[in-house]
Amino acid sequence: MIVFNRLWETMKKQSVSTYVLREKCGIDSKTIRRLKANENIETKTLDKLCLALNCKIEDIAEFIKEDI
Repeated sequence: MIVFNRLWETMKKQSVSTYVLREKCGIDSKTIRRLKANENIETKTLDKLCLALNCKIEDIAEFIKEDI
């Protein structure tokens, strides 16, 4: 499972709000809701996030193995 807990930590460190992501980075509110729920998002969204936050993918997402 991919989780986005690191995204919120990175945003907090950089004082970036979800408002900034929506208004200045072109990430819509549905996508932000999906990120908060750790749901699937498009890779172009990951690209936008990395560009906006000037970070690497591992700064915003993490793979956690689920027991099946």
